[in-house]
Amino acid sequence: MVIALMLAVVGSFAVVAGVKAIPSSNVVNGVYYSGNTDSNNISLMINVYWGSEYLDTMLETLRDKNVKTTFFIGGTWAVMSDEYLKKIYDAGHEIGNHGYHHKDHDKISKEENLKQISNTHKIIKEMLGVEMNLFAPPSGAYNKTTVEMATSLGYKTIMWTRDTIDWRDQDSDLIYNRAVKNAKGGDLILMHPTKCTMLALPRIIDELQARGFNLTTVSETIKDVIN
Repeated sequence: MVIALMLAVVGSFAVVAGVKAIPSSNVVNGVYYSGNTDSNNISLMINVYWGSEYLDTMLETLRDKNVKTTFFIGGTWAVMSDEYLKKIYDAGHEIGNHGYHHKDHDKISKEENLKQISNTHKIIKEMLGVEMNLFAPPSGAYNKTTVEMATSLGYKTIMWTRDTIDWRDQDSDLIYNRAVKNAKGGDLILMHPTKCTMLALPRIIDELQARGFNLTTVSETIKDVIN
């Protein structure tokens, strides 16, 4: 069976085989896709909405390699996994908002967008005492209303530059290659706490650091392009 790869271009966006579109500039309509390409900062942004069994090892890897990054946390996961949430925060990582029920925010009302973001904010603030200001839409699904509602709550909407697609492809070599191939300053590399990501993470960090990149939080990576 031959699987055809479809390439469609819409404006300045391109979609390949179902992978989310990547724009040609850092910030598009208030949505952040990357930091300054002249910087050597890169972020491994880790979206957490399910699974905790691989987080301890991933946190150990990040600690051993002296890397701080940003974990975008789903609200229902936070409620069920408060101990792991505290472990992430106590390890010095940045905490971001990943919505409450993992809904596609481009398909819900203005009121529901507000509710999904604000409920997660309230819960995590109660647990950790932090005021989050970065929102990563679940599944990368957003529209103008999503961005407006996030902004009204004091949030910057964050997408990604590179997607490891680790939730779909359980292959540590493939995840590694997607993370490091043609990596450049300002990249936001999307991943999740899967077994294969856990296995690929040490190699990803070693390779990017060997190329001279500084692996840091999303806030640090985008600070030079904030508009």
